[in-house]
Amino acid sequence: MRTSWQVTRSVWYAMFMREASARIMADRFGWFWMFAEPIAFVVIMIGVRELLGRIRIITGAEYIPWLITGLMAFTVFRDGVNRSIGAIDANKGLFAYRQVSPVDPVLVRNALEGVLKSAVFVLLIVGAALIGHQVLPADPIGAMFAWVSLWLLGVGGGLVASAGAGLVQEIGRLVRMAMLPMFMLSGAIIPVQVMPHDVQAILLYNPVMHGIEILRVGFFPLYHAVQGVELLYLWYWALSLVALGLGLHVRFASRLKAQ
Repeated sequence: MRTSWQVTRSVWYAMFMREASARIMADRFGWFWMFAEPIAFVVIMIGVRELLGRIRIITGAEYIPWLITGLMAFTVFRDGVNRSIGAIDANKGLFAYRQVSPVDPVLVRNALEGVLKSAVFVLLIVGAALIGHQVLPADPIGAMFAWVSLWLLGVGGGLVASAGAGLVQEIGRLVRMAMLPMFMLSGAIIPVQVMPHDVQAILLYNPVMHGIEILRVGFFPLYHAVQGVELLYLWYWALSLVALGLGLHVRFASRLKAQ
């Protein structure tokens, strides 16, 4: 007889393969767009910033690699949250099996997003290195830990957002709308160092900014992060959101299944 963990692992594996197949088979070029879409987003944002031609000198880092790390760092968080919102509704048919809970598709989607975004990030790093940019991480372990920390923050945010959107549909729209101002204020495309100190003090409340700055420190040894950035603060947020999200899914499991 299988243990509960073995059953859960089998469910997650089956759902992971189902989710991956659905993304790949969405259309004839589904597999292509899984990688092309985030890469195109990064390339377009680099082009926009080049056309604007402002704040292109980053102390301790080359501009384009600096921008790539920031964009991908925010994307792994954002897509983890946004794709979690529709995970429960897209998998309602599976809730007829008692082994499947509403939290399962949320976790599986985040795992898939983490794998895909990591692969895209590696492709961008290799591509940038091939055309002569210094983008290989100076501290691979530190950079990897910051990347996983941002992914975990997205998992926590996705758990909370999916439960909230499952109970009140408008919460999902509000979360998606909030991603744009968070993107602009996270330091992904605009150096926080050039902002007034009063503004920097406010932006330090944003855990995503902490993750982005720490990731850049792992890539660029001479880069100076904003004063006050701490990995521990990011983990406080990540673990708190994961705990809150799991608590909401346990408390409202029956309502989430019935919605």
